[in-house]
Amino acid sequence: MRALDLAIIAIFLIGSPLLGVLLGGKQKSSSDYFVGSRQVPWWAVTFSVVATETSTLTVISVPTVAYLGNITYLQLAIGYLIGRILVAFVLLPRYYAGDLVSAYGFLGKRFGKGMQGTASVTFLVTRLLADGVRLFATAIPVKMVLDALGLDVSYWMIIAAIAVMAVVYTYLGGIKAVIWVDVVQMSIYVLGAVAAVFVLAGKLPDGWFGSLGDQGKLQFFDFSSNIVTNPYAFITAVVGGALFAMASHGSDQLMVQRLLACKNVRDSQKAVIASGVVVFFQFALFLLVGAMLWSFYDGADPASMGLQANDELFPKFIVEQLPSGLSGLLIAGILAAAMSTISSSLNSLSTSTVSDIYQRITKKELPDAVVLKQAKLWTLIWAGVFVVFASMFTSTDQPVVEVGLSIASYTYGALLGAFALGILVKRARQSDAIIAFACTIVVAAVFILGVTFTVDGEEKSLAFPWYVPLGVIVTLVVGGLLSLRHPAAAGPDELERVKETA
Repeated sequence: MRALDLAIIAIFLIGSPLLGVLLGGKQKSSSDYFVGSRQVPWWAVTFSVVATETSTLTVISVPTVAYLGNITYLQLAIGYLIGRILVAFVLLPRYYAGDLVSAYGFLGKRFGKGMQGTASVTFLVTRLLADGVRLFATAIPVKMVLDALGLDVSYWMIIAAIAVMAVVYTYLGGIKAVIWVDVVQMSIYVLGAVAAVFVLAGKLPDGWFGSLGDQGKLQFFDFSSNIVTNPYAFITAVVGGALFAMASHGSDQLMVQRLLACKNVRDSQKAVIASGVVVFFQFALFLLVGAMLWSFYDGADPASMGLQANDELFPKFIVEQLPSGLSGLLIAGILAAAMSTISSSLNSLSTSTVSDIYQRITKKELPDAVVLKQAKLWTLIWAGVFVVFASMFTSTDQPVVEVGLSIASYTYGALLGAFALGILVKRARQSDAIIAFACTIVVAAVFILGVTFTVDGEEKSLAFPWYVPLGVIVTLVVGGLLSLRHPAAAGPDELERVKETA
């Protein structure tokens, strides 16, 4: 890394918090802090959604997926688009009708505060684990840069420094700062990836694209009959991807909060559907980088190149092969992807904590100034917890993007299932929903940790895209059966809740 690269990284690290504070403006109310007073343009929300879900996993780990296999991972993006369309027309109108700042406010209106708190706590734990993986992934290329400079800095110190930068503008600027900085940060990492493609193309021999096709590295569709354990079989990827997107963009506060910052439900629908299109092309870009890296390194085993983890492949190319300036831009892009996710998580965690849990515990209507103060306080608290959780992930044999998706899928099925139960099963009540929710978590744990299938003589686990569909089915079946013990006609409270969410 040369002086120009380090200067670019330093400018980015200092400029991001300053830009966030400038764009976020002064937060005059909790509505400002949580949903930007619903005045954010839909196109900015689109880019913020993409930047938030991208994180470092996409930038450094998706290329690894293509390097080790092919581009069938892109089939997931087809499912993601389908899932977002369903979110746009099934869930978003209900959130806007209830004038909510938290996705779990819907569950509170439909079932009661107990279910709202249960879902919120589940979200908090899932977000910490999933984004802990993302934050750790960011430390990988940064540590490689520091090692190249002869500086021995531990992972947790790098993680803490990134978290501090993200918390500054999140604390001061709220969701508006997060969204507008996301737009800038997405521009940086996409520009860097496009530049990497051009540099790689210049280093590869003539005919490299055709060679990748001959080697099967550009295989898009996988119509394998093994839909149970193969995560990239077409049916598995599309169906699992669609339900995963419904859960992540319809029942996860991280995404829903962004969508609720739009001016109206129509803008919100445009934002979530457009994000699916952008994500498809973004996945294609980073998978192309991975396939090109396979050609550049002649398909060498990452371990034979002295790499401690497969996900160090793209960072290795960035540090060693890119010209001065561009290398620094890519590292800044990776940091941008991480900071967009972490800042988004901090804002959504504080929102969910205050609106779903804190106000329920206090059992009284709090002044808006108190709510805003608590939101900022919890932003700081969750930043500290994030550093601890991210430090737990030191190494993994599989691409960390798959680890992150697996962790999220662990509870997404129960969350999406609870929303589906509230919408589809009119006689279901709070006790049914909570019991079904708990049963789903247990079943998911059993399948993820203990159930294996024998395929071609090998023991394999259930493919991670099936975790969410499994969870939804279990929640609906258990909750639906439990609801049969209640009269078909709902009581006054239940009728009122149904009317409020219709």
